[in-house]
Amino acid sequence: MHVLVLNSGSSSVKYQVIDVATRAVPVKGVVERVGQGVTYEAALAQVLEAARGFALGAVGHRVVHGGERFVDAVRIDDAVEAAIERCVPLAPLHNPPNLAGIRAARKALPSVPQVAVFDTAFHARLPRRARTYALDAEVAGKHGLRRYGFHGTSHAFVAELAAKHLGRPLEHLRLVTLHLGNGASACAVEYGHSTETSMGLTPLEGLVMGTRAGDVDAGVLLALLRSGDFDADALDTLLNKQSGLAGLSGVGNDLRDIEARAEEGDDRCRLAIAVFAHRVRKYVGAYAAVMGGLDAVVLTAGIGENARAMRRRILQRLDFLGLVFDEDRNADAKVTADAPVARVSAEVSRVAALVVKTDEELSIAQQAAAVVREAGAVKNPGPIPIAISARHVHLDQPALDVLFGKGAALTKLRDISQPGQFASEQKVNVIGPRNRLDGVRVLGPLRKACQVEVSRTDEFLLGVDAPIRDSGNTEGSAPITLEGPAGTLHLKEGLICAKRHIHMTPEDAQGYGVADGDEVEVAISGGPRDLVFGDVLVRVSPKFKLEMHLDTDEGNAAELSQGAQGQLTYTDVQKATAVLQRKRAH
Repeated sequence: MHVLVLNSGSSSVKYQVIDVATRAVPVKGVVERVGQGVTYEAALAQVLEAARGFALGAVGHRVVHGGERFVDAVRIDDAVEAAIERCVPLAPLHNPPNLAGIRAARKALPSVPQVAVFDTAFHARLPRRARTYALDAEVAGKHGLRRYGFHGTSHAFVAELAAKHLGRPLEHLRLVTLHLGNGASACAVEYGHSTETSMGLTPLEGLVMGTRAGDVDAGVLLALLRSGDFDADALDTLLNKQSGLAGLSGVGNDLRDIEARAEEGDDRCRLAIAVFAHRVRKYVGAYAAVMGGLDAVVLTAGIGENARAMRRRILQRLDFLGLVFDEDRNADAKVTADAPVARVSAEVSRVAALVVKTDEELSIAQQAAAVVREAGAVKNPGPIPIAISARHVHLDQPALDVLFGKGAALTKLRDISQPGQFASEQKVNVIGPRNRLDGVRVLGPLRKACQVEVSRTDEFLLGVDAPIRDSGNTEGSAPITLEGPAGTLHLKEGLICAKRHIHMTPEDAQGYGVADGDEVEVAISGGPRDLVFGDVLVRVSPKFKLEMHLDTDEGNAAELSQGAQGQLTYTDVQKATAVLQRKRAH
């Protein structure tokens, strides 16, 4: 399939025709002076003339801001176009030209599917603690002030390439991806999801950029406003166009020019380089802490892919994280479309450092093709039963010996819904630094490692920050103490908030058109409150029985789990069922 990718800006329209199957780019170019005598309709006419001779299967549009609604690429219709327009106040410089390009393309190519791919989509499900500003809640709610993040298409694309290079599933990795160019941002990609990112409500927050300031004390802005020298428009110009590398160096925003002047002894240029690298390195350390560990640092975009000296400055002195920088590999590192990944860390380095070539246009083309092919479609042979999972504990034999005495065995209280699993008569107390949960049920059979599953409410009560993980993935999770009748056990890791998931047999998975590890969107209906849950993990095994598991907080959100907490480990939900809607696109 050939996909026309359009990036419609305020003064130009960039375009490429991409063969999704071969990744070939037979046509690419840019139409200049758009909005300055050249209309978007005229610009598109030039694009279509250049693309003549190619049967277009789709048009993929880069859209900067998708707000809270758009969490994935979407086929454009009138309702989607109107929703993108409602996001204009969030991106007044970018969404209007994006919309103009969409409207021109829909008019010129009415029979060709149009797909919107959003810069914000990869970050759309940031945890509340990462997306929330510490402002008065009513003020923030009234004005829609929250963190959205940008460069999501690039962060997602290079994270996938990094995982393939490392030979490990993305869902098992903790990455810091660094998109370093004229625009720059960092992202904590934790097990396949963006859990923190440096840009916020707008692309102005975070790292030092070509002309943008990045992080600035809000008091500085108040001081400038009160000085009388700046109004809101002047501040906008200062922060977006006269700051960053350009403002620090005084010689412009091109790092090559700044490095050349720095070598000649220019102190402002030397400071600009030092501030840029310091800010990036600070974010790497912060995101490693946020994720509880790190498997790789990924550098991409113009500076990340090409600036060897800047890569060195950023990656040096990270040995304490397990990242050992290799100077020779860094000097030799080159990335191309055919060889898009180069390692710049030593062979002995526990944390990899990778240079990865980004290709946002290819990613947009791939996502557009997937939407057109309905890759996100699922079948619905029938509704899925729901069970509410209360807090519970899994133990291994050594832990059971400590808690209940040498040679202890679990005794079955009753079977639970999943075949071969049971609620035991044994209970333990779960003790955190702030509080404790007494009488938490132990599930059988025994496992290879201990795991404690709690809800967000339980986590807050205990005073522990537990990561959201799929069951069995406890590496780098939270520490917790278990107390039994025979002894106490201090776990260095093992406490998690279990990711919402659906158990299926292979036959079920085939019927629904999904596979193990897929993430799906699920509508809960038939209960007191209809609700849609995103990022629901599909787990497939011949040992499973078809059932969706929610924790007590999620059940409460859908008003399903009144009285479900406490002694019962799994409570079947009557009346309400889960209905698959779509798979997450990649």
